[in-house]
Amino acid sequence: MTDFGKITSGIIEEFKRLLGNSAVIYEDKQALENYSSDEAGGKYYSHMPDLVLKPNNSKQISEIVKIANKERIPITPRGAGSGLAGGSVPLYGGIVICLERMNRILEIDKTDLVAVVEPGVVTNDLCRKVADTGLYYAGYPMSVETSFVGGNVATNAGGSKVIKYGNTGHHVLGIEAVLPNGEIIQFGGKRRKDSSGYDIKHLLVGSEGTLGIFTKIFLNLIPRPGKNVDLLVPFRSVDEAISNVSTLIIESKVLPTAIEYIDHLSIILGSKYNNIELPFQEEAGAYLIIQYEGQDKKELESIYERVGDALLNSGALDVFVADNRTNSEKIWRVRRNWLEALKFFDPYVPTGDVVIPTSKIPQIVRFVKEISKEYNVDIPIAGHAADGNLHPAPMKPQNISIPEWKVISEEILSRIAIKAAELGGAVSGEHGIGFIKKELLRKTKNLQYKIMKSIKVNIDPNNIMNPGKIF
Repeated sequence: MTDFGKITSGIIEEFKRLLGNSAVIYEDKQALENYSSDEAGGKYYSHMPDLVLKPNNSKQISEIVKIANKERIPITPRGAGSGLAGGSVPLYGGIVICLERMNRILEIDKTDLVAVVEPGVVTNDLCRKVADTGLYYAGYPMSVETSFVGGNVATNAGGSKVIKYGNTGHHVLGIEAVLPNGEIIQFGGKRRKDSSGYDIKHLLVGSEGTLGIFTKIFLNLIPRPGKNVDLLVPFRSVDEAISNVSTLIIESKVLPTAIEYIDHLSIILGSKYNNIELPFQEEAGAYLIIQYEGQDKKELESIYERVGDALLNSGALDVFVADNRTNSEKIWRVRRNWLEALKFFDPYVPTGDVVIPTSKIPQIVRFVKEISKEYNVDIPIAGHAADGNLHPAPMKPQNISIPEWKVISEEILSRIAIKAAELGGAVSGEHGIGFIKKELLRKTKNLQYKIMKSIKVNIDPNNIMNPGKIF
């Protein structure tokens, strides 16, 4: 259904009475444009909203949604706008509900080990606040300094620490949400077990705003880990790097916190952007960045000595140990700023997000190289080697126009995503489907797609909640 209702002056006045004038943006084109796109690429993918609302609590959201549902006005929930799949682009105009004012950390419960937060809390703010209490929030996407917790839950965001701690959904104990009919309902809470029927909270995780708007999130906390150590390990080839992922896990006898992969081209561009030089960066075909946690320095030394010997015996050019903050920051800066570095050299670079079994990474990388030659396009890759989540990023050649590049880059990333699905993976590992990958979802998950769509139709029969996303 795309036959949506219109926003009238009467509806605008009703929202102003509900929220106050400062929380309603209307007819200010420049201000509205700030809410027309996300990090998927404002140069390609954007659509102007008719209205932006900034509620302060769940009751206000409930009233907004009731009016929108009655009038059949589309709603697009929006967090920080840091998404990479177009999930917060208001494809049909209508209302953008911006959650930036709902940014309160409501409670850090040291008894039940639970944080209760509103969806607009910046992930890093939560991590710092929790750390001050001696606890730890392990849901840690790479965009930790900019992303909102609500957006992380909406896309089931991953990140570098999934191998040890799992993606965002693993940490969600409960969700309070406003459903498309305006009803406020809570699923789960501070409890860790509940076998009383369907686990609906985890149906909401990854739903990308298509089933409701999160207003309160209950997150699991754990004791704060001890010390950590980072290893930078260069290899001559991708195959050598990836074949060592299982080796280092077995030899260390403990799960690493992270195993990140970054290829040769990414290192070259990242080093230039960050104005640093990494060892072997001219010879290495790929690097692994490995992090371990331990209770003390002695335990960490035992781990990295075992792992280092095993890696050197399996083809590593060297194993560099960063056991202080300065050296660790140098190692992680290139990986953390990877996309920013690529955008510095090419503002039109899109980033893919595919996941495959770890053992299939060499195959998908070889396929990407074939695609790169076929299209005569550079495609640097970085990603989370331990969980098989890779991000290919085709870079625009100078001789291709921007409109042509949009078509070509979408074709390249679609072919890579389809290949990932054929290898036993999926078209998205952590960024979500949004509207950019909805056709890929339909092609690769036919029966599952039908089941998901039937759930959407039943919960949101008027299709007002983030229409055009996922389906």
